[in-house]
Amino acid sequence: MAKEKDKDKKMKEKTKTTKKVKDKEKKTKKENLIKGIRKELKMVKWPTIKELVKYTGATIVLCIILVAFFQCLDIILAFIKGMFV
Repeated sequence: MAKEKDKDKKMKEKTKTTKKVKDKEKKTKKENLIKGIRKELKMVKWPTIKELVKYTGATIVLCIILVAFFQCLDIILAFIKGMFV
């Protein structure tokens, strides 16, 4: 009986120690991840306001051109389809 109790105590201690080690490893991994993200974000070249406005304008113009193109294509194909029906 005494041996079994000693074994149970040792197992509980090992389990507690293992849990503590795993918790520390998780915290360390999270800290390393956050540090890595911060380091990468410092290396990013963020656009200036002038560049941001320029790129936004270009995107909007391109979208308008694509909408006009597909609208014209739709009208033309509808006309052709109407000719044969």
